[in-house]
Amino acid sequence: MSTVNPQPLWQPDPQRIARAQVTRFQAWAAEHHGAPAEGGYEALHRWSVDELEEFWAAVTQWFHVRFSTPYARVLGERSMPGAEWFPGATLNYAEHALRAAATRADEPALLYVDETHEPRPVTWSELRRQVGSLAAELRVLGVRPGDRVSGYLPNIPEAVVALLATAAVGAVWTSCAPDFGARSVLDRFQQVEPVVLFTVDGYRYGGKEHDRRETVAELRGELPSLRAVVHIPLLGTEAPEGALEWSALTNADTEPVFEQVPFAHPLWVLYSSGTTGLPKAIVQSQGGILVEHLKQLGLHCDLGPEDRFFWYTSTGWMMWNFLVSGLLTGTTVVLYDGSPGYPDTGAQWRVAERTGATLYGTSAAYVMACRKADVHPGRDFDLSAVRCVATTGSPLPPDGFRWLHDEVREDLWIASVSGGTDVCSCFAGAVPTLPVYIGELQAAGLGTDLQSWDPSGAPLTDEVGELVVANPMPSMPIHFWNDPDGSRYHDSYFDTYPGVWRHGDWITITSRGSVVIHGRSDSTLNRQGVRMGSADIYEAVERLPEIRETLVIGIEQPDGGYWMPLFVHLVPGAVLDQALLDRIKRTIRENLSPRHIPDEVIEVPGIPHTLTGKRIEVPVKRLLQGTPLDKAVNPGSIDNLDLLHFYEDLARKRA
Repeated sequence: MSTVNPQPLWQPDPQRIARAQVTRFQAWAAEHHGAPAEGGYEALHRWSVDELEEFWAAVTQWFHVRFSTPYARVLGERSMPGAEWFPGATLNYAEHALRAAATRADEPALLYVDETHEPRPVTWSELRRQVGSLAAELRVLGVRPGDRVSGYLPNIPEAVVALLATAAVGAVWTSCAPDFGARSVLDRFQQVEPVVLFTVDGYRYGGKEHDRRETVAELRGELPSLRAVVHIPLLGTEAPEGALEWSALTNADTEPVFEQVPFAHPLWVLYSSGTTGLPKAIVQSQGGILVEHLKQLGLHCDLGPEDRFFWYTSTGWMMWNFLVSGLLTGTTVVLYDGSPGYPDTGAQWRVAERTGATLYGTSAAYVMACRKADVHPGRDFDLSAVRCVATTGSPLPPDGFRWLHDEVREDLWIASVSGGTDVCSCFAGAVPTLPVYIGELQAAGLGTDLQSWDPSGAPLTDEVGELVVANPMPSMPIHFWNDPDGSRYHDSYFDTYPGVWRHGDWITITSRGSVVIHGRSDSTLNRQGVRMGSADIYEAVERLPEIRETLVIGIEQPDGGYWMPLFVHLVPGAVLDQALLDRIKRTIRENLSPRHIPDEVIEVPGIPHTLTGKRIEVPVKRLLQGTPLDKAVNPGSIDNLDLLHFYEDLARKRA
């Protein structure tokens, strides 16, 4: 990694820096909490990590967090796992999410968009009323603090109401998108034993209706813990026998009652992708998510009451929970329920235009798909409201930065962010006051002691190492569900470096403080001691117009050798002939290193992904090493199981 100072792609102007909430926060924290007044973001970040308790106390005051009983201190027990945040404090997440209703009753809290691309508003007062009505009905149904409430729902306003009503009662929310099959949902929900299930009769995607009534019947039969099922007739069908109607539970004019719960009380359960074994059921706290999301959305994303926040996501991905938390900053949240590319590849840009989105978030894969499909967002859509385009899901390749800069607007803040379901937040990414460099995340997040470590635990600068977090974050899991002794939680993050969170990504922290993500460290390519993330190879090879998507695997051989195949999924009409093979190899040699030219390039019918769209490298590696399919991967977590049979057959032939 070169330490030469490159030119920034984008730099915020002085007015933007002065207006940014993080600038005002720094000046205020300098006056009230001893933060450095000078030195900009770098000095503020250093202070936020060195003075963790002072920083988080400042965050709660700046954002007027209402503690119904005060905390004894910010951090009781400091060790990881097991850090104890704000002991003694009580509060409620949903109360904070609905605060703007007091001053902006008739303004939109939500803008709901389906595949017609016509936004429909839900006002703050209406959102608050529905949450009040539903929370009261949940209590009537016997739902108590700590009970689990589940949603099999698309990204619709009802899902937001159900989450907030669940949190208001002090119950624990968990959701899956309705494109998940019954087995995938049961792998998740059976672990947590929900007492209520909110469900739709079906959903619309890609211009088609998908009936889910049979799946819902299967879920009801396999979840004996359910006391009630609530039917939302998205496709207009009647409620199945014994189910309650959504409209009947949300039509009262009831002031919401917010259960005051301990800071560490569980808010929701998220799930790891579950590519091997059952998905991990990750539990995060009401208080931890509240303060982490206020920091992330208010200071890093610079969101406030004037903003409209759109992120393309589904309820099966942590980004949906993160999106809903936009309400905490008084921001109007845009919910898009539909295909990312319907009726054409430019669909998401059209939604951003129609909703006046100021921060638009999507996946790196979508940006690259737009680039390949010759979409011209800045020419074809009015995106004058969009101040920031953010990407996650995988690292945004350098070409993606250039494309956004050239095709959306030159004065565009491009925020590539990286975090994880595990913390429901970002470790590194958006900072409104810093320059953007091609291929880099702007900086580590405030209060996040992000470091890159070598195998012995020594910190690295300008070199590739393991992503670690050396001090606790409030949104780290309080525990995993059904992990009574904490061993699964410990083994997931803390077995490599005791007491330090190891996330499983390769990163470089540059001497400028920016961050480069190189892909998963557990599927790292390591040839003759040279380590390279898979993301680097995808970025280089997928520039070739014939290639739709790739998957690269590095496998240590029993004889000490190393086999590195590159699997390529071609665009229709392309042929993997000698000319294309030569170009693939030349691209890798010239852009990366001659050591990372694959041993074989193999055409495949498709690349398998998790249900949240991540390429599955480790399970494919295990298949190729001879692990049986049912042991290498959890079938319910894969978008297209048939694709895995190709890799299984290949392993058999090679053996």
